[in-house]
Amino acid sequence: MIDVQRLRVLRTVAEHGSFNQAAQALRLTPSAISQHIAALERSLGAQVVARSTRGVTLTPAGRIMVGAAESVAAELAHAQQQVARLGSGRTQLTIATFTSGGRLLLPGALARLTAAHPDTVVHLREAEPEDSLPLVRQGAVDLALAYHFDGPLPGRPGPSSSLAWTALMDDPLHVVLPETHPLAGRKALDITELAAEPWVLGCHKTETYLRRYAEQAGFDPEVRGTTTDYFFARSLVAAGTGISLIPSIALTPPIPGLRTVPITPPAPSRHLGVVTIHRRNHPQVRTLVQALQEQAAAMDEP
Repeated sequence: MIDVQRLRVLRTVAEHGSFNQAAQALRLTPSAISQHIAALERSLGAQVVARSTRGVTLTPAGRIMVGAAESVAAELAHAQQQVARLGSGRTQLTIATFTSGGRLLLPGALARLTAAHPDTVVHLREAEPEDSLPLVRQGAVDLALAYHFDGPLPGRPGPSSSLAWTALMDDPLHVVLPETHPLAGRKALDITELAAEPWVLGCHKTETYLRRYAEQAGFDPEVRGTTTDYFFARSLVAAGTGISLIPSIALTPPIPGLRTVPITPPAPSRHLGVVTIHRRNHPQVRTLVQALQEQAAAMDEP
C-alpha cells in the first residue's frame, strides 16, 4: 500500500527541486523528507528521484508517481467539496480564467450552465495559466480557461498528468496601429515590415513571443512598454506611443483612431482551451466545457 503522505512529500520535492525547500514548505526536517522518499522507493522497488549537488530531479518512475499524487490530491479535495455540499444541497463550481478569454467566452457559457443547473453556485478566480493549472491539479478549482502560444502550456497535460486539455479555438494576433500610420491601410503585414517600429504590448508573454518571433525574422524589436491589459496597450497606440500585437478576442471594444491589420502566414496565434481533471464525473463541469466549446464555435462562424 502506497502512503498518501509520502506521495505528498514527493510532489512537494518535485515542485521545489530540493529536499531543503520541500522541508521548509511542509515544515519538516530535510532528514524527514529523505526518510519519506526512501520509504516510498522501498515500497515501489524503484528510484523516484535522482540526487545531485544541484538538487533533485524526477526519474521516470518519479514522474508517474507525481502524476498519481496530483490525481489523489485533486480527488481528495473533490471529495471534501462533495461532503461540504451535502449540507447545503447546492453545488459549488470554482473556475479560474485569464482576463481576455473570460470576458469574451465565459458570460454566455455561464448563462447556459445556470439554465441547465440552476442550483449551482459559481465562484471565479482570475489567473494566468502558470497559476491556474496548479490550482486545477490541487483541486482548488474545478476547471481553468487557459491558453498557450506555439510553445507548450505551462505544466502541459500529458500521458502521466492528471490534467486534460480540451481545445476551444485559435486566437490569432493582429498588429494594431494608429489610423494615420503609413501601413494602416494594408490588408496584411509581414512581421519584417515592422522591424523599425516601437512597440507597446498588453501582456508579458506577448512580449516574449514577439521577441522570439522577431528573432526568427531577423530583427530585435524596440519594446517601449508592456502592460497587463490589452485595452490599455491599445490606448497607448492611439496616443502615438507605438504599435501593438493584440489577440483577436482582445480587440473589443473598439477604440477610435486605430486600425487592425492581420499578419501574413505563418501568423502568430494563441491557442485557447479548458483544463480539467481526468476522469472527473462532474455534470456541471461537463456542461460548462460543452458550453464553452459552443461559445467558441459561434465566434468562429463568419
